[in-house]
Amino acid sequence: MTNDSLYRYLFDGVSVRGELVQLNETYQQIISSKEYPAPVQNLLGELLVATSLLTATLKFEGSITVQLQGDGPVKLAVINGDHDQKLRGVARWDGDLPETGNIHDLMGKGHMVITITPNKGERYQGVVGLEGDSLATCLEGYFENSEQLKTRIWLRTGEIDGQAKAAGMLLQVLPDEQSSDDGDFAHLEQLTDTVKSEELFTLEAQDVLYRLYHQETVQLFDPQDVTFHCGCSRERSASAICSIERTEVERIVTEEGKVSLHCDYCGTSYDFDSIDVAALFENSAESSSNQVH
Repeated sequence: MTNDSLYRYLFDGVSVRGELVQLNETYQQIISSKEYPAPVQNLLGELLVATSLLTATLKFEGSITVQLQGDGPVKLAVINGDHDQKLRGVARWDGDLPETGNIHDLMGKGHMVITITPNKGERYQGVVGLEGDSLATCLEGYFENSEQLKTRIWLRTGEIDGQAKAAGMLLQVLPDEQSSDDGDFAHLEQLTDTVKSEELFTLEAQDVLYRLYHQETVQLFDPQDVTFHCGCSRERSASAICSIERTEVERIVTEEGKVSLHCDYCGTSYDFDSIDVAALFENSAESSSNQVH
């Protein structure tokens, strides 16, 4: 498996949908942008998988941002993804981290903010406390309270042959089938609970689903590619610099020799020296003058 992919599937005769996502390069690119400690890498991996699974539930073009905030050693962890499964993320931490532990050991007391932003329409934001022992439990609580949808989520991170891996699964009652048999959902839940991390990391999706549901009739749809996408650029950095007072920018250049903007998402730095800065503000002034006329 070289491609990062998300799979959607349905069960014949049962009003439950499923998703399976396997992430390699996307996860590796996100955790390589900084020297993240292992516990933070794992948390980002789970959050990445969760956001991909949630983004796949969108019925419109837009994006989902899942953000964790707390008073523990990890202050912030956030992943953003859109309907094209383009994902990016970052985390901030301070102080000593436990080598192992649940979400509360890392985040302390905190909350999860899920922001859904359609390309057309109103933005929606849901806030829930970090009350479960895991990110998956917190998300399941979100769906139960905010969406009234029975949902189970499995999130896994690990390493195979020295390569970081992240994967996960989701089961959810179809939104228009609230009267479906709870026994059907519970049965599929029990089957999915048997999935092993190594299976998710190393097997093709079809093989994972066969091992779990070989007595069920499963309809598997074509996979959707998942990619890391930052969106930063030198042009955007230049625009950000032009939004600052010129005297302040020139002061920084005088003291530092340059002004630098660093992207937390991908680790890229954009440097502008005195010649670059002069050209930026002259072009900006010229553009503004042309707009006036």
